[in-house]
Amino acid sequence: MTDSTPQPMTDEESAAWVRKQWQHANMFLAEKGVIPSTLNHKESRYLIPVLALWKITGEDNKTYWVINGELPTDFMLVENAPDARDAMRHFALKWQVQAANTLENSESSAQQRSQADFLQNRAESLYRFYEDESLWAS
Repeated sequence: MTDSTPQPMTDEESAAWVRKQWQHANMFLAEKGVIPSTLNHKESRYLIPVLALWKITGEDNKTYWVINGELPTDFMLVENAPDARDAMRHFALKWQVQAANTLENSESSAQQRSQADFLQNRAESLYRFYEDESLWAS
C-alpha cells in the first residue's frame, strides 16, 4: 500500500507555487480591468499549497485583496476588509451567500449546483482558516 500523505514541498517548490499564484492573480486582475502596480508583501499571506491572499495596489491607486490557489480566484477593494484575516472572512461569507443563492434557485442547472457545492465547500474551509488562531499569531 502506498502512503497517501502528501510530501512536504521543498523551498524551491514552495517558491514556484507562490510565483505561479502571483502570475495567476495578476492575470485575473488584468482581465477585470485592474493593472497591478505594487504588492504589499508584508500583508499578503500564503498557506502553501492551498491559498494565496495578496494585497495589491493597482495603477488606479486603489488597493485590492486577491485570493487564489485551490479555490476560486476573487478580489475586492481593501476598504471591505482592513487586514488579511478579515479579507478571508469576507470572501468566505460572500461565497456562502453566492452558493446559497444558486442552490435555492430552482432554475439552476446541475452544473451550477455542482459549482455552488464546490464554492460552499471552499467557503467553509476558508472560514475555518479565518477562525484558526494559530494561523494569525504574530
